[in-house]
Parts: sequence; structure tokens; C-alpha cells
Amino acid sequence: MKQIHKAASRDWLRRAARFIPAFIWMGVIFWLSSRTGDEIGSVLPLFQKLFPFMTDFNWGHFVAYFILAAAFDYGFGRRSDRIVFKLLIILLCGLYGVTDEYHQQFVGGRLMDAADLRNDMIGAAIWCLFVSVPFVRTRWRRWTEKEKRSF
Repeated sequence: MKQIHKAASRDWLRRAARFIPAFIWMGVIFWLSSRTGDEIGSVLPLFQKLFPFMTDFNWGHFVAYFILAAAFDYGFGRRSDRIVFKLLIILLCGLYGVTDEYHQQFVGGRLMDAADLRNDMIGAAIWCLFVSVPFVRTRWRRWTEKEKRSF
């Protein structure tokens, strides 16, 4: 009985640990959204040297939540191959996006913006569509299973 309990406990910890990248990335998003409008504006010219077509950081929402969705996908493992989990990933990203937008209203020069929330969810949905492509899904699972074995 004790052996079964230990194995179940280790399995639960292993599954919970797979969500660590998602929580770390959520912290990165929180830190980025804590930057004031002036701080963000002062960094934009540096990015424009690399990407001359950039006029603002709206694309950042797509990228940030694409990565967050990938981190949630990693956390759920093979279960995220099912459509219900894809929808759950988009929902979780959307819920975090709501908290992020709410948080931004307390940061100088930043506002709550429904368009940003829309972009967050689009970024998450793009990940879910991208990883649904059979070739991509196979490569992604091979890589994440390799990570799982080394745990």
C-alpha cells in the first residue's frame, strides 16, 4: 500500500512540475506588463533597428501568449492532443490575459484594452492550430517525451 502511495505521489509531482515553464512564463508576462508606457516607448527604437516595420508592441501579445499556450501544452502532455484540452489551453491563456489587462490599468501609461486580450487569445489559438499539424505534433511530442524521460 505504501509503495502505491509513493508512486502516485511521485507521478503527481512529475505532472505538476511540467507546469513550471507555464508559471515562469506567466511571471515574464507580468514583468513585461509592469513596464510603464515610457519604459516601453524608450525600448521601441531598439527593436525598430532590427525590425524596421514595427510601429508598436502589439505583436508582442501574439508571441507572448503563443509561448504561454506552448507551455500549457507541455504541462498537459499528450492529453493536450485532444480538442477539449486545446480549448482549455486557449481559455487558460484568455483568463490570464484578463488578469494581465486588469493589472495594466494600475501601471503608468498603460490601459486595459480588449484588443490586447483578443490578440492574447489569437496567439494561444495559433499555437493550438500549429501543434495540431501532424508533422509538428509528432516532433513536439517526441521532444517533450524526451524531456519527460530525463525527469
